[in-house]
Amino acid sequence: MKKILLASALLTSTVLMTASAADYVIDTEGAHASINFEASHLGFSVLAGRFNDFSGNFSYDKDNISASKVNVTIDTSSFDSNHAKRDKHVRSDDFLDVSKFAEATFVSNKVEDKGNGKLAITGTFTMHGVSKPLVIDAVTIGEGKDPWGGYRAGFSGTSTISMGEFGFKKDFGKVDLILHIEGIRQ
Repeated sequence: MKKILLASALLTSTVLMTASAADYVIDTEGAHASINFEASHLGFSVLAGRFNDFSGNFSYDKDNISASKVNVTIDTSSFDSNHAKRDKHVRSDDFLDVSKFAEATFVSNKVEDKGNGKLAITGTFTMHGVSKPLVIDAVTIGEGKDPWGGYRAGFSGTSTISMGEFGFKKDFGKVDLILHIEGIRQ
């Protein structure tokens, strides 16, 4: 009988720990999230921009960080460097080839608590038909009730990719990703 009670208690605590992670939808409608990038322009300056259209969700529990998950889908045709001619070129088959590869995705497989609100989010980033491991160095910004009766959590993160690893015809080196994510608990 004691074994059954112990097993039930362990199962219940496991279920409660798993169930305590909250699910969030990334707030793109309210423009409280952004996926930005910076890249060297021929070694003379920095080209900055963003992807205007993306969606995603995450699960997060500050008391059980390792149970967290992140999923993001980016509309590659929403590439925006604030220069229409350059944007058209980057969307072409020299780079993103948006007619063949309309989406880029990130799916986490591990979230690690680094202490003091810092996280390492490891997952698979797929772009231009190529999937590569990616680690996002993230920091917790905050969480709590919002003025509209909801509950939100926010994070910032950075990572770097190498264009050559994703099979672009043109390779101008490394691209820094700068992420600002705010989610609304469901």
